[in-house]
Amino acid sequence: MVLAIMSSSAAMAQQEKSDWMKDFTSRITFNGYAQGGYSWQDANQKDRNDFNLKRTLLWAKAQITDRWSFLFMHDFSSVVQEFYTDYRLSKGKELSVRLGQFKHSYSMENPLSPTQLELVDVYSQAVLYLAGEGPDPLNGVNYGRDMGLMVFGDVLNNHLHYELALMNGQGVNRRDGNNAKDVIAKLDVRPVDGLRIVASAQKGKGHAVGEAAWNPGVKTGDDYTRDRYSIGAELKTGAFAPGTYKEARPVSIRAEWLGGKDGDVGSRGGYVTACVPVTSGVDIVASADYYDRNTKMDYDQTQATIGMQYWFYKKCRLQLQYTRTWSQFQDDYNWLQAQVQVAF
Repeated sequence: MVLAIMSSSAAMAQQEKSDWMKDFTSRITFNGYAQGGYSWQDANQKDRNDFNLKRTLLWAKAQITDRWSFLFMHDFSSVVQEFYTDYRLSKGKELSVRLGQFKHSYSMENPLSPTQLELVDVYSQAVLYLAGEGPDPLNGVNYGRDMGLMVFGDVLNNHLHYELALMNGQGVNRRDGNNAKDVIAKLDVRPVDGLRIVASAQKGKGHAVGEAAWNPGVKTGDDYTRDRYSIGAELKTGAFAPGTYKEARPVSIRAEWLGGKDGDVGSRGGYVTACVPVTSGVDIVASADYYDRNTKMDYDQTQATIGMQYWFYKKCRLQLQYTRTWSQFQDDYNWLQAQVQVAF
């Protein structure tokens, strides 16, 4: 009888452990991707070519309950990117709250993953600077992310998506440099399937960690006005053909106009990007991109890109693109890029 009781207790403990582990593993998901390749350009009348590994990201998401989740993302090529928790307050998707460090809502492109965007260089010039995705001498490189609190949701039968956030304004992994907070708002209207009309704005005050030649009025350590706006639209057709990942891609075109003010300096720019599937797994990509860093000085730059990409497995692709750049503040130059993306 003692042996039977011990055996039964051990079996129950093993079952409880098994159930706990099964429940735990079912609530944790892991994803990641890497992007690397080769680049050649003749900027400043000097040829330069190199192999590069741009991004190696891994993230884990824990679905704690059906309403509560947590995400942690690290880029092994740079720094910790995101850590935040979401909680859905409503029964449906009408109201959720997010707290932590995450991609902010300004612009259409910034919230999108590099695995979804068409260009090897990923973001347009205006988004790189105004959204903080690229090198901003005043505010540093922030990867389009910041720390703060956001409410978001989908209403009107999912025809309207909204986001409203209160952010530090200082970027990733840094405490706020001043007591002012940035307010970022976005409205995403979806009147019909495949069409989005998006407006976003940012109102805030930056704290300069460096200086920029095109903005001589802002010095390191200064607090300065930092406002942003954008308006854009995206159209996606039905799938190229029914079937697997190689056939199911839509024709897409996205256009956006952006502007902002840093201190007394205004900037503006826009882009149009199109992606057209032509055969199994192959897309043609084209983009035109303009940005003026200082509307009162000669800091215009225009880029045109043409290329192709081949999807060889689900989220995995090969990309080849040529870019021509016309600039008022440096010599015109050519840029050739090849990249492989592996994602899961």
